[in-house]
Amino acid sequence: MVMPTNTRNSAPFAGTSRVGILAALLAITALGRVQAQTQKFELGDVQKIVAVSSPAISPDGKSIAIIVTRVNWDEDRHDSQLVLVDIATGAQRKLTNIRKGLSSPQWSPTGDRLAFLAEAGEEKKAEEQIFVLPMNGGEPQRVTSAPLGVEQFAWRPDGARIAFVSPDEPPNQADIEKHHDLFEVGDNSFLDTAAPTPSHIWLVSASGGSAKRLTSGAWSLSKTAEASSPSSPLSWSPDGKQICFTRQADPHYGDSDQTVIEILDVDSGKIRQLTKRTLFEGFGFFAPDGSKIAYWFPRDGDFNNENEIFVASSTGGEGKDVTRDLDRNVMRAIWMPDGKSLLVSGHDGTRTAIWIQPLDGAAKRLDLGDANPSWWSWVDADAGKDSSIAFSGGTPTQPTELYYLASPDAKAKRLTDFNHEIATLDLGRTDSFEWNGPDGFVEDGTVVYPPNFSREKKYPLFVYLHGGPQMAATTDNPDFAFTQLVVSHGYVFFEPNYRGSDNRGNKYQRAIVNDAADGGGRDIMAGIAALEKQGFIDTSRVAVGGWSYGGFMTSWLISHYHNWKAAVSGAAGNSRVDRYSLSVEGVLMRYRWGGSPWKKEYAKAYAEQSPITYASDITTPTLILHDTGDPNVSITDAYLLYHALKDNGVIVKFIAIPVAGHFPYDSPVRESDIYHYWIDWLDQYVK
Repeated sequence: MVMPTNTRNSAPFAGTSRVGILAALLAITALGRVQAQTQKFELGDVQKIVAVSSPAISPDGKSIAIIVTRVNWDEDRHDSQLVLVDIATGAQRKLTNIRKGLSSPQWSPTGDRLAFLAEAGEEKKAEEQIFVLPMNGGEPQRVTSAPLGVEQFAWRPDGARIAFVSPDEPPNQADIEKHHDLFEVGDNSFLDTAAPTPSHIWLVSASGGSAKRLTSGAWSLSKTAEASSPSSPLSWSPDGKQICFTRQADPHYGDSDQTVIEILDVDSGKIRQLTKRTLFEGFGFFAPDGSKIAYWFPRDGDFNNENEIFVASSTGGEGKDVTRDLDRNVMRAIWMPDGKSLLVSGHDGTRTAIWIQPLDGAAKRLDLGDANPSWWSWVDADAGKDSSIAFSGGTPTQPTELYYLASPDAKAKRLTDFNHEIATLDLGRTDSFEWNGPDGFVEDGTVVYPPNFSREKKYPLFVYLHGGPQMAATTDNPDFAFTQLVVSHGYVFFEPNYRGSDNRGNKYQRAIVNDAADGGGRDIMAGIAALEKQGFIDTSRVAVGGWSYGGFMTSWLISHYHNWKAAVSGAAGNSRVDRYSLSVEGVLMRYRWGGSPWKKEYAKAYAEQSPITYASDITTPTLILHDTGDPNVSITDAYLLYHALKDNGVIVKFIAIPVAGHFPYDSPVRESDIYHYWIDWLDQYVK
């Protein structure tokens, strides 16, 4: 559960009056009143959080375009605008009005225009299209009319044209309109009501007009699922003659392991593969001089290992793994302008780090102060032509803002202050926490204390389990609003990085292979025991909860340990067989267990590592939460757990959220309702 958060700017004082001692005394008095009025974070404050995302540094290095998103409570949506931030002064200028589906701001090569995606068309048939905004004045101009919308785009280096990716219309569209709409099932979610169609590359003038198709076939450009990394982007060669892209064998996301890097010759239409591999390649980017391509590939070609960055000659070959010595799960690679190094990012302990990785030599970690870059499957950052770096990020006491480094040697500077009102509240303090876990692992996590915390008192403990599992708890509290709500109710909030987390090296990350729950469960229990030794935890009042993989681990823990006063299991894959068979990416679980649960040699492992197998052992009062239209973890898993607990006389409540998706990210009202149910459950059974 990582929620969108948002932003608002306040200018510093313009000057200081010279009224002397009286003014100083008045100021001190006013400060005292403010401190006396300090309030804890409350449910209503969730509506005030502003999100900053998608920083794009202008080619001249003077400004940064960002997306600023606020909650529209009355309409139950998030409203987004493009905003331009002047780097030298921090001054802001709104570039667009509120637009639905706003995403992906990209500067033209000369900086005279800014392109972005936004919804266009009638509301029920609206699709994301490319708009181009002239920076010298005027309204954004729509330049595409793709029937099924635009998934991504990239400027040609001369700024005259734009390549974009759009899914094909079904070949039997006319029949479908007459209800001849039966379709063949493949490796897709059980919720799908139509077969997915391939996505392909098109080319359009930056001023609009008819688009030209560049690729076609039953294969597809890489597809992405909700709660995963963005689609592998297009990358132009500097001379504008070639496009690097990721090819997927077919458009089913369940087959997203079958991806390779390919290069398209735009004029001839010829396509060549960069390497001879058949699996797991993605996110290829041309170097500034076009001689090399950096791309993603898992260590040793093993799906369970860390993602690493390879650099190959653009003429072909696998190239060199340049991040292996870093030993972190690197999920972003941006070429620095010298072409001799890359900006890379990943989780490192309880921080999200950015490094400059030379093509030869050790990576250098940047000084980000107390800020952690925003991380939603990859880091939200950009690098300028002058080697400057911008990222959206948060701190333990302030949600996302825009940060800037003038160079890799500089310290991060915050350029916005949208969430200053949130930062003035009486918030819980965050610490990193380390302990010696089982199997020789040194483990970590974060602890957030209630406001006015005292080590002389005893507090109830809420153990929150992150999803992924290739994620990590970090000191900026990615689930900022939820975390602060929990601690405002008097709980100590503990988020352990159990094995499978991607913050402590490859050995730790892959330790869950064929051990989906037991090892992680022992890690979590060791962390709780170490925290309890600190002396401020009331060991009779401990609760556990999580979403997605965190929900799965919650279900496992309450079926194997009985120290819990309450539990909240959100979007939990309680049956590994259901997850394999029904979810959009479930078949990829074969890499964790060696094969399919429908083969005798693997069936036992799936059953033994499914919490539902042990549901009759659960005695903990449990709240179950799940979206009805979740393609990542089917709601059938929630029904299994509900009936198992209900039929065995365990206190249970099952709340279904009537939306599509893995979490109601686009519905602030439902998001707040989830918080309300969750914390009420803790207060009822733990306090």
